[in-house]
Amino acid sequence: MIRSRGVRRARQRHAFTLMEVLLVLAILVILGSLAVFAFGNAKMKANIDSAKSQIGLLSTPINMYLNDYNQYPDDLSQLRNPPARPNGQAAPPYIENDVPLDPWNNPYQYHKGGQHHPDSYDLYSLGPNGVEDANVIGNW
Repeated sequence: MIRSRGVRRARQRHAFTLMEVLLVLAILVILGSLAVFAFGNAKMKANIDSAKSQIGLLSTPINMYLNDYNQYPDDLSQLRNPPARPNGQAAPPYIENDVPLDPWNNPYQYHKGGQHHPDSYDLYSLGPNGVEDANVIGNW
């Protein structure tokens, strides 16, 4: 008889208790929030790296423009639509497409004779918040 009661008790318990379910849910929520936090940091770092790369890539056509005209362009649109060369010849575009937007869909900022490089230019992205502050990503 004792043996049959033990088997009977073991057979009756076939569902999870409310406490077990809540504990598993709490663990899943914690793990999920950690994953979201880690992904957010990785995305931000990828955007910053992308902005740095684009700034570096834009320096090549800017320097090519300098070689042809002996001055830096007045604005970035002149890389796509350069004026006629000093000898009167038409100049091909220095970039095939319009200047790309930064990873946060804002235009890159360009200043000929800039604050950081008075003898050349400053080229920078305003970063994730879109204002000039410590998050600016530039060629300095």
